[in-house]
Amino acid sequence: MPPLRKYSKEEIIHISYEIVRKEGFNSLNARRIASELKSSVQPIFHNFTSMEEVRKAVLEKSYQTYHSYMQKITDKHPYKQLGLSYITFAKDESELFKILFMNETNNTPEAFIMSDSMGEDIIKKGQELTGFSYEKQKSFHVKVWIFTHGIACLVATKTVKLYNEQIEELLTNTVLEMFEGYKERNK
Repeated sequence: MPPLRKYSKEEIIHISYEIVRKEGFNSLNARRIASELKSSVQPIFHNFTSMEEVRKAVLEKSYQTYHSYMQKITDKHPYKQLGLSYITFAKDESELFKILFMNETNNTPEAFIMSDSMGEDIIKKGQELTGFSYEKQKSFHVKVWIFTHGIACLVATKTVKLYNEQIEELLTNTVLEMFEGYKERNK
């Protein structure tokens, strides 16, 4: 009898993450992972106490992927690039986007934004660009995020076909119009 192949925790997380990336969170179960490993479920439960622990590890890896998209910001138009990076993540990684940003919560939009470790940094970066107080920038950012999130959801679900140029134009023009209107109302 050949020796059993041992799988590391990292290998199991990687396989699980790839399943979720391609097929969504509902496809993740022990038998599906074992099938990809070409083994029994034993290696999974040797490394993890439960499937919930596997799901949490996949969720953490999904956040890491999201943050890698959001880190690709240069100094030229950083606020616009944040929106474009968010939408690009939704387009490239639609299943991960759905898991992270399209599930039921009891959060307000502001609480949802602030629950992400990047929320505070984005608001501060926005302050540098707009000159708004922290509270005004946070209020403006919530409005911009709701608009950007709408585009990202349309892209992630393939509800409509939007090309990169259209997305960039929508984001640029609408956010500029929102900024000018917000600035005028808050004089």
